Amino acid sequence: MDVAIELRGVSLSFGSETFLENINIKVPRGESLVLIGPSGKGKTLLLKLMAGLIKPTRGEVLIEGNDWHAINRESREKIARKTGMLFQKNSLFDSLSVADNVAFPLREVAFASEKEVNEVVSFFLEAVGLAHARDLFPDEISGGMQKRLGIARALALKPEIVFYDDPTAGLDPITSRRIVQLIIDLRGANKENPMTVVAVTNDMNRAEQMATRIAMVVDRGVIDCGGPVDIKKHKDPRVQQFINGDLLGPLTRTL
Repeated sequence: MDVAIELRGVSLSFGSETFLENINIKVPRGESLVLIGPSGKGKTLLLKLMAGLIKPTRGEVLIEGNDWHAINRESREKIARKTGMLFQKNSLFDSLSVADNVAFPLREVAFASEKEVNEVVSFFLEAVGLAHARDLFPDEISGGMQKRLGIARALALKPEIVFYDDPTAGLDPITSRRIVQLIIDLRGANKENPMTVVAVTNDMNRAEQMATRIAMVVDRGVIDCGGPVDIKKHKDPRVQQFINGDLLGPLTRTL
């Protein structure tokens, strides 16, 4: 199995509170792993650990077999150029146009020429349906368009691994479905080498639409739920409680 991301014995604590404990998980290359679970229980923290944005209290985070926090800066930057991330709030630059938001990461890594930058920008704006809005600013476009812009910017460097932190947060169901379909289409654009995707969501419909595998973050651990069909038959009551929308009490190990 060709592994893109691996966590070995990873724990994360802040002060006296432990959020994640002894996490062991592998993400094969080309997989679309979706993290679900109750709010505030560590989904986004796990995503940021996988992306190398947070250093674990204990354990190892490996990206393409390299321990992210043990390698030198040059090696880390090389790997970082293979990854992209869409943050929950999009993190767009309000002072930059739509086109310049997409161009920003390209210019930051000294892309070959301004002509090539413009070609890549045009390609991705067309891909996400924003070619007509290239000269507008983020506050002049809708929430759904901002999300699509964030996706275009995350993919501008043509990464092999992409992290999505709740890509449909705050969007209506129709727009959410379209955003996830866009993620699926862009992930599989290269059929021989699809991007590896790790995403966080609380929307089970979108999780099932996007995932090849689903994992649930709960009780400081991770439950591997299998594919979208497998999760519906999963025997852990915490999984069934979550996917069936049982909000009457805390998630428990036994019914």
